[in-house]
Amino acid sequence: MRISVVGGGYVGLVSSACFAELGHSVDIIEIDEEKVETINSGKPPIYEKGLEELLSKHVGSNLCAITGYDDVCNADLSFICVGTPSGSDGSADLSMVESASRSLGESLKESAGYHVVVVKSTVPPGTTQDLVMPTVLRYSGDLGERIGFAMNPEFLREGLAVQDFMQPDRIVIGSSEPKAGDLVELAYEGLKAPVVRADLSAAEMTKYVSNALLATKISFSNEIRNICTNV
Repeated sequence: MRISVVGGGYVGLVSSACFAELGHSVDIIEIDEEKVETINSGKPPIYEKGLEELLSKHVGSNLCAITGYDDVCNADLSFICVGTPSGSDGSADLSMVESASRSLGESLKESAGYHVVVVKSTVPPGTTQDLVMPTVLRYSGDLGERIGFAMNPEFLREGLAVQDFMQPDRIVIGSSEPKAGDLVELAYEGLKAPVVRADLSAAEMTKYVSNALLATKISFSNEIRNICTNV
């Protein structure tokens, strides 16, 4: 399977290397030319246990970093893995998601087969349906029957991201239609983990709930520590 990953940051780079390890041909689309050169040299721009070994193994064979979207039309899946930083009011900045959607749509004008655009970035519920889908379709010339959409949240821990990807406790896939979700599920073939299928908004909400639960557990633990310290 051919996969394009938009964004060579933490999530995009780890996901790309792991998809390559699963046997797929992966292109990382990254606008930072220095980062592209670093990745293509087999050296990760970030430290993550096991990542350099994967890059050394796959760069030059079935993994490479590029700066443009020209080859997206030949891929089966494209994963959006760009940042969604929080603003001063706590809202998510979706400008990079919108930009990636626009560029993907323009590239997919040349697509001859079925292609699935997958959001892996953490986004508020409704983003894939209300922002990504209409943007991609508008700039692709409204190729509705040839483009599917999915939401596939990541659950990666810093320091253990490669392990978490290759040995997940669950794989969550929300999709606009069953065949879109089926294609995303096929990308994870070989991993032993339950696959949870849902609609787009439910998959987006799952990531937010997971983050909130982890934050709650940390806050609770800190409060218990404070109580014990003051006893």
